[in-house]
Amino acid sequence: MTILRAAAVYWAAVFALGFVLGTIRVTWLIPLVGLTPATLIELPLILTGSWLAAGWVLRRFRIARPLDALAVGGLAFAMLMAAECALASVLTGQSPAQWLAGLRQPHALLGLAGQVVFALMPWWRARG
Repeated sequence: MTILRAAAVYWAAVFALGFVLGTIRVTWLIPLVGLTPATLIELPLILTGSWLAAGWVLRRFRIARPLDALAVGGLAFAMLMAAECALASVLTGQSPAQWLAGLRQPHALLGLAGQVVFALMPWWRARG
């Protein structure tokens, strides 16, 4: 149960940061520099937040074993994908299939790569 709670807290913290950064990206950055450059600007910020959140969650929930930390990241990743799919449905009316198909676009692939790093971040933090 501790791993599930840790995953939920990790997901919530990074999702909240991503919501704020995503709003800035969509509102200000994309009109200025375009979709892919805006994603490239946002990515290091969200990954820095992930690094900090992962460390805090591991300490808070006393998760020291790398395999447990990997489970935290994997569960948080599943929560993130579910939330993104749900938001795509609610905000843009996309079906899950349309949302998945959209992940093939260059900017979305960059975001997906960042999300994979987000999933691995607790494991990296537990190893060091």
